[in-house]
Formats: sequence, structure tokens, C-alpha cells
Amino acid sequence: MIRTLFALLIAAFALAAHAAVDVNKASQAELETIKGIGPNMSGRMLDERKKGSFKDWPDMVTRVKGIGQGNAGKFAADGLTVNGSGFKPELLASSKPATRSEKKHPGDTSREMTATRK
Repeated sequence: MIRTLFALLIAAFALAAHAAVDVNKASQAELETIKGIGPNMSGRMLDERKKGSFKDWPDMVTRVKGIGQGNAGKFAADGLTVNGSGFKPELLASSKPATRSEKKHPGDTSREMTATRK
């Protein structure tokens, strides 16, 4: 009986330790329970959060220096959420601005020159 109670108690603590931490609601200490988030990163998150809540993962990745797709995935795997949502890489990819087109610039010597005959 004691062993069962002890096992249940340990299981409850394990679940609490891996509970989701929402970046819009967490304290600095709570953010730092996420593997990879230290005092500097949590400070940057809190500074940006003061300017306004994060709407979603792409918003947070854009606003917080040092968080890219790789870190976002790692943080989410360890329990970080944005407005209760886990990280979805496809959302981040679709929110990126389009890459610069391959337009030729006036000073570009690689463009084809055409000769004009009179």
C-alpha cells in the first residue's frame, strides 16, 4: 500500500514537471524550467511580451532574438506553448516572407546586353 502511494506521488510530480508552460503567462522562473531557456533567453521573451502578447509561434520566433525553427521545436518538445498551442514547423515556414526574386539590378554586369544598330 505504501509503495503504491509512493509510486502515485512520484508519477504526479513527474506529470507536473512536464506540464505545459505558456510563454504568455509564465514567470521567468517557469520559463527557465524549459531545457535550453536560461536567464538571457527568458529575459528576451519577457521583454518582448511586455510589448504585447505573442499571437502564435511565428510571432514569437520573429520577435525574440535567438529563437529559430530548431529552438522552437526543442522548446515545444519540452513543454513550451504559445497561447496553448504546440509548435508546428509548417506554420513557421508559411509565415516567412518570400525570398528575393532574381531580378537584375542596374549595376549587374551579368545581364545580357543588346546592341542597337543605326
